[in-house]
Amino acid sequence: MIKFEEAMRVWGSPQFGAVLKHGIEGLNPDLLPLQQGLSASSSVADEPFTVMIDSITDNGDIVRVRAGILYQGETGGCSCADDPGTADRAAEYCQVQLDIDKATAVAEIRLLP
Repeated sequence: MIKFEEAMRVWGSPQFGAVLKHGIEGLNPDLLPLQQGLSASSSVADEPFTVMIDSITDNGDIVRVRAGILYQGETGGCSCADDPGTADRAAEYCQVQLDIDKATAVAEIRLLP
């Protein structure tokens, strides 16, 4: 379960977007659909990622946020005798939607097409 309590404490203020961005960037990448969003590589690299908040909408009981995530993917070598096994890196980008419950701060995150 993902909660954005700190961001929801400042909901409605100009700081909300920045606090939420910081909260998303502080998540374990395994909690985000980064693997499913890969297009140029085969696995998510162990590198920091950057979040860009695209839109924030008040939908009654939830706050709906659309965000872009920039991250690194990698394609490993085949580990053959003449292949040192180094991974090729590729820049990756995906868009996600977060639905954050205003009462509990619990968020559902899904990959957008």
